[in-house]
Amino acid sequence: MFKQSLIAVALVSVFSQGVMASDSKGQILVLLSSESEMQLQEGKTISTGYYLNEFGVPADAFIQAGYELVLATPKGNAPVVDQKSVTTDYFGGSAAEMQRIKEVIAAIPGIDDTLSLREILDGGLAQYKAVFIPGGHAPLIDLANNPEVGKILTHFNANAKPTAAICHGPIALLAPQQNPMAFQQGLIEQTNPKASDWIYAGYKMTIFSNSEEAVFEGSLNGKKLQYYPGQAMQQAGGNMQYAADWTSNVVVDRELITGQNPFSDKALAAEVLKQLAAE
Repeated sequence: MFKQSLIAVALVSVFSQGVMASDSKGQILVLLSSESEMQLQEGKTISTGYYLNEFGVPADAFIQAGYELVLATPKGNAPVVDQKSVTTDYFGGSAAEMQRIKEVIAAIPGIDDTLSLREILDGGLAQYKAVFIPGGHAPLIDLANNPEVGKILTHFNANAKPTAAICHGPIALLAPQQNPMAFQQGLIEQTNPKASDWIYAGYKMTIFSNSEEAVFEGSLNGKKLQYYPGQAMQQAGGNMQYAADWTSNVVVDRELITGQNPFSDKALAAEVLKQLAAE
């Protein structure tokens, strides 16, 4: 155990010093959920995790462009793929492409043992060129209400570094406010909560739309989500921008880059790389 602790400290030290492969263009921080079971209304639950393409397609684009990915979860554990996303529907019908993206994810350093958010904060954030938050419903569980996520995103906002999130990933943008836990609880209890000192108030952004969410909820055999992310973002003060359901849509406002749904994966990655190239 002591030896493992030393190794963990050494890894954080490496990341904090910005040590990387000599041909690397820099590091991109990827925030993922630690959880795989989401609470619904009436005490019911649903299995969840990250969406395969929403994580893997942008990750592949970043790696091919020469960036290194540093993975982090609240607990520092291995993130879980949402099995609902393991379908060729999100890969143009290609089983070969889906398998390739699976292999890309499996080869990312730290995929089986990520850094924790605390380790990321302790190691410093200056070395990261951008931050990326994949979707899947899991970010609703432990990113949207997380003050450590709030500290991380506040750094990227204050330094105008590309901040990208796709599908349900943008719900994590609710974290950098005065009391994200209370805001989320208010959403669940339907008490019309107000976001306080939210750094993204007024930003143009997108997220999985209410109509898309209604289709998903309709597949749950009568189970109901605790709240709709689109409603939450609008209530917080986001300037929500949507395209037709199930079509690619990426919204850019200053450093913030958000994608509406799984089909926005390639366009979102391209916009992140465009901003990085302009630095």
